[in-house]
Amino acid sequence: MEKQQTGEQYARSIKRFRIIAWLEGLSYLAIIFISMPLKYFFDEPWLNKQLGMAHGLLFVLYVVLVIELKVAMQWSLKKTAIALAASIVPFGTFFLNEKWIHRP
Repeated sequence: MEKQQTGEQYARSIKRFRIIAWLEGLSYLAIIFISMPLKYFFDEPWLNKQLGMAHGLLFVLYVVLVIELKVAMQWSLKKTAIALAASIVPFGTFFLNEKWIHRP
């Protein structure tokens, strides 16, 4: 038998998602605007390796949390796909956080 989530559990899930979405979006922008120019214009790949590792971890956490929210909040397949696609569009996670995810 499955337990239903309480309002407090929803609030924790949403808060966790909002934090990871913000960090994932920030790491993506740092890669695009800081580490990639350093790598390709100044031949300095060290920062790209570090940010790339952090961004990869945050991306995986983001996907897991989107799936968690899909199940918990009974999102449609379309809404879930848009939430996943937001992670590959610059500033997408910030937009998603502000427009779709309601603060607990």
